[in-house]
Amino acid sequence: MLFVTSRYLSPQFKKLLSPSNPLLKFSISTISTTTTNHVGPPPIRVDITESAGRGVFATRRIEAAELIHTAKPVISHPSLSKIDCVCYLCLKKLKFSNDSQTRVDRFCSEECHQEAKAYYELEKKADWSDYHKYCRNLGLKYPLLVKRLACMVIAGAASADCIHILQPAHIIPKIEVEYSMLRSAIEGLNITKENLNFLSEQWYADVLARVRINAFRIEMVAGSYDDLHALAAASVEAEAGVGNAVYILPSFYNHDCDPNVHIIWIDSVHARLKALRDIEEGEELRICYIDASLDHNARQDILQGGFGFKCSCPRCLSSD
Repeated sequence: MLFVTSRYLSPQFKKLLSPSNPLLKFSISTISTTTTNHVGPPPIRVDITESAGRGVFATRRIEAAELIHTAKPVISHPSLSKIDCVCYLCLKKLKFSNDSQTRVDRFCSEECHQEAKAYYELEKKADWSDYHKYCRNLGLKYPLLVKRLACMVIAGAASADCIHILQPAHIIPKIEVEYSMLRSAIEGLNITKENLNFLSEQWYADVLARVRINAFRIEMVAGSYDDLHALAAASVEAEAGVGNAVYILPSFYNHDCDPNVHIIWIDSVHARLKALRDIEEGEELRICYIDASLDHNARQDILQGGFGFKCSCPRCLSSD
């Protein structure tokens, strides 16, 4: 989710979009779908919109139901209620043996274990009981992503400014207490001072501000595409809200209350962005940040309060 007023690409943004940028390569993947014969890079470009800052545009005609691209998150973290039930990295539901209620290794596969090994080993050594209790009591989810990123930076798995390209929230709550808890937990690991130079209260505030309006709530909807329609009318509460994640490219999609693209998660945190209808070359691709079934006033209140903007999409302009 991205809201900026500048009509010019910053040097940092140009660097991000460079084909040689490993972060962009990590965020998207080449696609091949069963509904079309298109194979190759995603049919999109990031550019400046007339009124909503950066946006994503089609570089060719995209067919309804076409898989536009996939995306891996820069940061992910399970919900505290699911932390023992899903993979530490990809949030895929863990399979338990009959004689075990909790997976000790916290990973669904050796691949996930190896990818997250460095910061997982660091994170599991810290005492997060106070930090988690604070988040649980106040219903906070975004500080968990900041915690995960801090461990990734210390372990050398991410840079301290890896999400600074994303637009921050304009207002964030007071963070002194949670920052102090995070700092205390990490200092208990006897990390060298040099490795903690980045971990200032300002860094915490800057990251949290970006996480607050760019994080996606991860809701697993099915085991395969064939299950989607069957599950549409069924309750998926047991699989919903398994965690939260921050992506780069999906965060460049602007909002529309009548979107032409939606983002789904089948069985892991790896996102799939699919076309809801035919999209013409040059048309902007937009997703809906909220529940599109809400009435006009409710949508406006949520978007203004949670994302800091008044929606002026065609649906809202008609007061639908």
